[in-house]
Amino acid sequence: MANLAENTDEPMVLRRQDGAVATLTMNRPKAYNALSVAHMDELQAELDAIDKDPSIAVLILEGSGRGFCAGHDLKELQANPDQAFRERTFETCSRLMLSLTRLRQPVIAKVHGIATAAGCQLVATCDLAVATDTAKFGTPGVNIGLFCSTPMVALSRAVQRKHAMEMLLTGDLIDANRAIDVGLINRAVPEEALEEETAALAAKIASKSHKVLKIGKEAFHRQIEMDLAEAYDYTGGVMVENLGLADGKEGIAAFIEKRPPLWSNE
Repeated sequence: MANLAENTDEPMVLRRQDGAVATLTMNRPKAYNALSVAHMDELQAELDAIDKDPSIAVLILEGSGRGFCAGHDLKELQANPDQAFRERTFETCSRLMLSLTRLRQPVIAKVHGIATAAGCQLVATCDLAVATDTAKFGTPGVNIGLFCSTPMVALSRAVQRKHAMEMLLTGDLIDANRAIDVGLINRAVPEEALEEETAALAAKIASKSHKVLKIGKEAFHRQIEMDLAEAYDYTGGVMVENLGLADGKEGIAAFIEKRPPLWSNE
């Protein structure tokens, strides 16, 4: 968790786009990109805009400075002890996490340094995660008397139950290799390869039909909360819908004709 804050006129979120891949950079480096309310509001505004942008197929989320994100801004929470502000903080955070899940584009967390508490929650919420092999992850709230209850929501859905409970109950940091083992991240790479590896993964995904990516991400997150029979009933309908799309027809024709597909991506 973060205990630093800073005053700056710089944007707390930076955005750039390379082809169909957009990148959001959390830009509070002196505070390890702590999630103040204003910071989360800026992130939310960017996500809302990206969700409506058909030119974007994949989103990368990264942090500036020495780490990815150290969690909520504890100085801000300490300076605003009234219940209304605290409720606003966690309502804003919950909306942000739900927006990442519901975003039409797949989201890749690009992680270096530390990702702790709500920062670990961000990693667990993103659809994929690539990290440096020196990155550290944790939910250390229990160490300061503040159990990581909201990070637990994402963590317990990304990581097997007993591994999640161990992280939550001990507050210990885990390294990147352990994070792969428990399912928190997809891969760990040397620091100098992080940019290239993340960009390559994003480009591979962005080369697919953008409409089909949207359908697939939405279906994944909806079916995972259903029982088995309900999930098959729902995804069967999704397959029928997908087959009726122009890109579905084009993909099958291209496969049969042994040629690259030409996606509409409008």
